[in-house]
Amino acid sequence: MSEPMHGAAAGAAASSSSDPAARGAKPLIASDRVEGTAVYDPTGNRLGSVRTLMIDKVAGTVEYAVLSFGGFLGLGASSYPLPWKKLRYDIGLGGYVVDVTEAQLANAPSFSADKPVDWSDADWGERVRDHYGPSPYGSRDGL
Repeated sequence: MSEPMHGAAAGAAASSSSDPAARGAKPLIASDRVEGTAVYDPTGNRLGSVRTLMIDKVAGTVEYAVLSFGGFLGLGASSYPLPWKKLRYDIGLGGYVVDVTEAQLANAPSFSADKPVDWSDADWGERVRDHYGPSPYGSRDGL
């Protein structure tokens, strides 16, 4: 992979040293350990949690963390794809921090469990890219 670590691995952390070995951090994490992890805005307010990861099966990289946001006890929650590269792990919070406010998230492309998204839809991918800025996908179709 072109980037050795992302998310929890890279973020294990955003502490003083940039060398994970110097901090005892492991460079890899299983996807099931990421799912359910809290996601916070830059001020430390909890936005939701990681529902699932979307992986580019050809490149072998995580492209999106799908954030579950809103609802009550998981009912009525919407799902928001966040570009994986926008997330960083914060040891103190025990979760991911993304530079997105709740208000920005409310206007972001989303989908619900009863109306899943077609991840190969190029228009859907374009809406996500337009909302969050440059995508790790560049000019490829779909998400």
